[in-house]
Amino acid sequence: MSNYKEYKYKALQNPEVKAEYDALQPEFDIIQAMIDARNQQNLTQKELSERTGITQADISRIENGTRNPSLNMMKRLAKGLNMQLKLEFVSTCNENSEPYNNVKD
Repeated sequence: MSNYKEYKYKALQNPEVKAEYDALQPEFDIIQAMIDARNQQNLTQKELSERTGITQADISRIENGTRNPSLNMMKRLAKGLNMQLKLEFVSTCNENSEPYNNVKD
């Protein structure tokens, strides 16, 4: 395999790998949105740290996926980016599925 995209494509053919990858998608989306917002404002992690009071190390951990931020921390990050945090629930139902089949306690 010559590159990451080919590797990823092949790996995602495995149903178990695909299920794990899909389960992590919300975390990837949050991380990418945070990185994109910070980069669009030409802010370093250190500058965002100074605006929010969150350590640069914690911002780095969030961005590399090794720290799960609390909702309160995400609000502080949004405020430091002069943005509003928006959380939404999106239906995963389609015509052939029942709404609560996959809900786990």
